[in-house]
Amino acid sequence: MPPWGWPSPSGRDLFTFETLAALLCGYLLGSIPFGLVITKAAGTQDIRTIGSQNIGATNVLRTGRKDLAAATLLCDALKATIAILIAAQWGEGPAMAAALGAFAGHLFPVWLKFRGGKGVATFIGCLLGLYWPAAILFGLVWLSVAKVTRYSSVAAFVASALAPFAFFASGQGPQGVLAVVLAIMIFFTHRANIARLRAGTESRIGNRQ
Repeated sequence: MPPWGWPSPSGRDLFTFETLAALLCGYLLGSIPFGLVITKAAGTQDIRTIGSQNIGATNVLRTGRKDLAAATLLCDALKATIAILIAAQWGEGPAMAAALGAFAGHLFPVWLKFRGGKGVATFIGCLLGLYWPAAILFGLVWLSVAKVTRYSSVAAFVASALAPFAFFASGQGPQGVLAVVLAIMIFFTHRANIARLRAGTESRIGNRQ
């Protein structure tokens, strides 16, 4: 049974006005570059000029401000969760569309010429909005892998690869497929990290470079 009590989907649920509206609104909400907004408001340097040059929480952490990184992580996650919960009032299809839109918006924000973050925090927000146990699984796996390897990217790869199983195990096939798609997109956005891991030059957690 869907976690938030929304109506069961039908074959037409993906082609309704509500679904298309949820996709668009999710994208616009997901496009808000909280990492950039928060760091600029705090008076730090432009995070697009340091580290990985993206707007995500991991790069914000490289400014040395853990509070700003935590705020960015929370906001980047909740923008997806909020979009999903609003769209869920019209059914499962719109909720899933909002998740996809918010995730795509974070990766390709219209406000920053489609150059956004890598999607991990927003992925967590999508999991939280669609099925919170999947978000808990992600968090536990991420923390475990990060503690052992001290690589944020490796922790994200393993956690995002395993999170979809929470949906499949609970009989939520469509959401599981969506989670797989989003996980694949995370691997794609981290392709530079994969190259650095192979070369042995990937920065570990705690390093500001």
